[in-house]
Amino acid sequence: MEFRAEARYMRVSPQKARLVLDLIKGRRVEDAMTTLSFTKKGVAETVQKLLRSAVENANYLSTEKGLDVDLDNLYVKQAVANEGPRMKRVRPAPMGRAYRYQRRIAHLEVVLAERSAQNGAATAGGEQAAAVAKPARKPVAKKTPAKKTAAKKAVAKKK
Repeated sequence: MEFRAEARYMRVSPQKARLVLDLIKGRRVEDAMTTLSFTKKGVAETVQKLLRSAVENANYLSTEKGLDVDLDNLYVKQAVANEGPRMKRVRPAPMGRAYRYQRRIAHLEVVLAERSAQNGAATAGGEQAAAVAKPARKPVAKKTPAKKTAAKKAVAKKK
């Protein structure tokens, strides 16, 4: 089961928001909250509020709708900052001119999922993703050094 929360039309550039969202992707909710509380970015407070909202959505569904959700096993499955509409502004420039610039807006989205307790794999929509071991890779053969031509050998001997 997935639990979502969105914050739309936030006055932060999506690039700056992605820096903070990348810090919490794949982490448990408690770890993500701790990380956000100690992050010195301005958008961290907004992301923490959004994460708290997603947890409360999960709590609401577990109590009111009767879903079996363990809030201790929630982790951040997805954290995305998409671009919203840009605000076009004008700044005065020298000699009576004007420079145009754009104020960027972001749509933030956080998706939580429940991690199963027995093997640490995530459950999504009733499917259980088992930890798959990667097959062993063959050792890569080293390249042999290129052979010198007769002309290069002669030059090397002169030196």
